[in-house]
Amino acid sequence: MTAIGFFALAVFGLGALSVATDADIISVPGLGQAPGIVGMIIAIAVFAGILWLAVRIARPRFRSVWTIAIATALAHLIGVGIATLVVTGEFVTGLAVMGGLISGGASLIILAAAAVAGWAGVALRRTRAGRPRWPWERDDPDAG
Repeated sequence: MTAIGFFALAVFGLGALSVATDADIISVPGLGQAPGIVGMIIAIAVFAGILWLAVRIARPRFRSVWTIAIATALAHLIGVGIATLVVTGEFVTGLAVMGGLISGGASLIILAAAAVAGWAGVALRRTRAGRPRWPWERDDPDAG
């Protein structure tokens, strides 16, 4: 659930950044959408993997959110850079795209989205929250 929340927050944040700055997130002509897609898939995988490791313990700590957020943002950045290198075959273009993500604020959006969604995942685990249930779904016979 939190991985989907991370994706939704990241897409919303990147879209809002693009509208606010009136610029593309990756503004290299002829590059296409592949680097952005690959970077987001890698970011979601890293987010989900590290969050899964963090919440496996009985009482996960909120300080793991920093690790989740930083690793996710770095994974996104590196994924986009490598995908750009594969698409264009030029190392400098990959570095330029990575630098544009950092200076344009996209990496900060990914970091913030991962931090918020990671915090939610840890909070859900710490409170032992479950899915919402209708009164007739509860095991308690007096709850209806």
